[in-house]
Amino acid sequence: MTQMHQQEQTPYLIRFGLWLLIILHTIRGVLTLSVLFPLLDRQQRDHHIQRWCQRLLKIFGLHLTVQGAERLPSTSYLLVSNHISWIDIHVINSFKPVRFVAKSEVASWPIFGWMAKQLGTVFIRRDSARHARQVVDQMAEVLKTESVCIFPEGTSSSGETVLPFKPNLFEPAAISHTPVWSLAISYHSRKTGERSLATAFIGDMGLVESMAMILKSPDLGVTLHFLPPLQAQPGQDLDRKLLCQHSYQAISAAISVP
Repeated sequence: MTQMHQQEQTPYLIRFGLWLLIILHTIRGVLTLSVLFPLLDRQQRDHHIQRWCQRLLKIFGLHLTVQGAERLPSTSYLLVSNHISWIDIHVINSFKPVRFVAKSEVASWPIFGWMAKQLGTVFIRRDSARHARQVVDQMAEVLKTESVCIFPEGTSSSGETVLPFKPNLFEPAAISHTPVWSLAISYHSRKTGERSLATAFIGDMGLVESMAMILKSPDLGVTLHFLPPLQAQPGQDLDRKLLCQHSYQAISAAISVP
């Protein structure tokens, strides 16, 4: 079952204070990216990214639970996730910072789009096959040294089901034999345990509207469930379609579990 937290909402004065915290936290992020990041190495940047995202989740009242991460490799991998909300990226980064592939529209978002660019996000124009090919090549280069996360549904959903995956972005992992880890993200009420739609960033919803919806919803929890890669059988070639199918089935099965 799902719920919209209509019975109980965060009081108005508390929400007002949280908006102020978000503004101040965003300003801090902009200053860190502008002034500090050019002086830091990758490990130091990842530390600041993780701390900033952890603080953002705390402001929004999101409690993070992680499952199955103990077997994640220390080397780079392709992370494949279902996609529910703009905050998915910050949830993942609060646990372990990675590079992301995002739709080109995100780059035009005020402030957050600029921040995504500074964090090395790879933007893809989904209406251009030629540009998609360039993104595949760029991903392959990044995967040599860093992990990359993709959302192969191509858009966000309510989180109740998983939309069909597009296999194109699995190509870099197939070519380079990079392991493909799957990730099932789900949001729920910590009080009732039921799935929550408060974070769903769907339809014509704007970023500020989505933020307001999350702030209205107390006691939200988010679970990251990491699922191991498909193991090739002797003589089997794990092409992008097989990798895509395996991730889709694994995430769908994890999402369907209450």
